Amino acid sequence: MGQNTEIEKYREQYSESSFWKKVKNTAFAAGRELIEHALWLFYAIMDSDTPTKAKLIIAGALGYFISPIDLIPDFIPFIGYTDDLAVLAAAVVTVASHVKETHKEMAATRLKEWFG
Repeated sequence: MGQNTEIEKYREQYSESSFWKKVKNTAFAAGRELIEHALWLFYAIMDSDTPTKAKLIIAGALGYFISPIDLIPDFIPFIGYTDDLAVLAAAVVTVASHVKETHKEMAATRLKEWFG
């Protein structure tokens, strides 16, 4: 599938430290929904039960989110994160069976700390 091939090139952008740095620097600008999806995927990739194939998809999506170079530059007001959200949402749908309720609960806890 063409979309997966495009996302594959972003896997190299993903690391745990770069993920947290991006989230810290963009949480409020990116918005709660985008950060929620990113956290679901982050907790899924950290889970030893998540299969390698799903982790590769997640790494590509999170790498896209982290990358400063993407389809719509993040600094553009109102639309800068729409492509990031679309990629993260597509990854969530693709690996939905591996995003556990515990991942969502951990994300909800973190979101409550940040957004209230």
